[in-house]
Amino acid sequence: MNWIEVAIVVVVVGYLAYRMLPVKGVKSISPDEVQALLSKDKATVQFVDVREPGEFSTGHVPGFKNIPLSQLKSRLNEMNTERPVVLMCRSGSRSQQAARTLVKQGFTDVRNASGGIMAWKGRKEKVMG
Repeated sequence: MNWIEVAIVVVVVGYLAYRMLPVKGVKSISPDEVQALLSKDKATVQFVDVREPGEFSTGHVPGFKNIPLSQLKSRLNEMNTERPVVLMCRSGSRSQQAARTLVKQGFTDVRNASGGIMAWKGRKEKVMG
């Protein structure tokens, strides 16, 4: 490899590592903690699944609203910056990206469901249609 190829590899690896880093101000919570919040704080906490609609329809956690990561910035008006937000995706990676976006937009209480829907052991709903 020449130095340009090495530089490109270093930049790509660095960027991927950056995207996986925890976001300042974002708490990672376990599936059990998500379940507890769903049981007691459903009226105050905003539960958002950032997977694409096709993924969401195959099985999602009851109580979660689908706002795909690709639409998040354009749909911020559907969310309240003053209320806590719990984010979920398939594995926790896209929801981490969504958390970064929300923090930049002024959300102060953002939580990422660690392991995403893959770690969820509770009930799931499917969208019929």
